[in-house]
Amino acid sequence: MFARVFAGRDGPARYHPAVAPLILVVASLIAMAAGVITLRSFGPRYRVGRLLATTPPVSVADALAIARDGPARYVRVEGRIDAEDEFEDAEHRPLVFRRTRLEARSGDRWSAFEDSREAVEFQIREGLDAIDVDASTLDVGLIVVPRHSVGVAGDVTGRVPSEIDPATPVRAIIEQISSVEHAIVLGVPVSRPDDGGAVQLAAGLGRPLVLTTLEPDEAMRILAGGSTRPRLAAACFLAATGLLIAGVAWAGLSAVMSAVVPIARAASPSPGTGGDPRSSGEGPGLVGDPFLALLIVAGIAILAVVLTTVYVRVTVTKAQGRD
Repeated sequence: MFARVFAGRDGPARYHPAVAPLILVVASLIAMAAGVITLRSFGPRYRVGRLLATTPPVSVADALAIARDGPARYVRVEGRIDAEDEFEDAEHRPLVFRRTRLEARSGDRWSAFEDSREAVEFQIREGLDAIDVDASTLDVGLIVVPRHSVGVAGDVTGRVPSEIDPATPVRAIIEQISSVEHAIVLGVPVSRPDDGGAVQLAAGLGRPLVLTTLEPDEAMRILAGGSTRPRLAAACFLAATGLLIAGVAWAGLSAVMSAVVPIARAASPSPGTGGDPRSSGEGPGLVGDPFLALLIVAGIAILAVVLTTVYVRVTVTKAQGRD
């Protein structure tokens, strides 16, 4: 019964002209799904990178106006970090924020057992305009070059839980913001009535506060953690675009040919002499089982998703092991 969809009622089964473009479109969707799976493997960092790439920039003056007049918007501002009460690090650099995490290694994973923060109030300044930053909500949105120090639990006396063996590998990760740096901040400008109407950039509208002291390209590399998965995702999206264009072009060509062939047959001086010698009175076609082709495409889709998932998990595990 299904073969009759692709052939005459009594003729042999052959591919319908729309099958080949459909296969290309399905393959395009498979490649697109593989790219999305690869990007999703980065977890919250993927969302931060997407926000950093797509959030519209505004001036600090515009951000202040949004806070006063509304409506609430998630925006991006750039400027110089400024503060009145900086504190120094070990190298006497003036800091406005420092986060120190201590993590113990268990197998291939690192688990945090201490997360401390030091921060003072600071602003992003552009010319004469300045806007405060709510550093208390900085988490995964903080994108700076981290500083690592590795040792064993026995070296960190008085700070390691008693259940951790003294020989367990321990690392310290320090992320800090200096008042001499330029920053890009993403957030929602909000007014604080309890502080005389001061305006600050904070997390909001379901999106995190993002702050980086790096150029966007370098920030993306920090978010990727040196992984080659972004290149894999880009290759998948490029392949998906190419397959989709090829499928649409093939479908258009098939439609044109379907319109032209009947006209040519009607103009033939000897109608009935043409056609496919394998089927009386019918045009040429590709004999075969189209559903087998679709089944093969479905199999390729499943295999692509499985292989992509396995690759991503292996890559993440190796990356965690290196970290």
